[in-house]
Amino acid sequence: MVDLYVYYKVPEARAAQLEPLVRAMQARLTQDGVHGQLLRRPESKNGLQTWMEVYPRADARLAALVEERAVASGMAALIDGPRRAEVFVEFTCA
Repeated sequence: MVDLYVYYKVPEARAAQLEPLVRAMQARLTQDGVHGQLLRRPESKNGLQTWMEVYPRADARLAALVEERAVASGMAALIDGPRRAEVFVEFTCA
């Protein structure tokens, strides 16, 4: 299992419009058994906020499902640049 992190830039002027779209998308994912978190950096830079969606204990299908739901939500029109997804595994000593 891995943890999925998806981050992107949000113009401050669009943050209030975007938040309900992301929360609705995550609510739909919860119905599929996928529980996510929405975070943002506390500071803005050049009028942009950095937001991050976190999905712990993801399986192989999750990244595709999250991206499919993000596209369907229409959020791309409100963010600046691409959504970037990365996965991390728990650190274990050999």
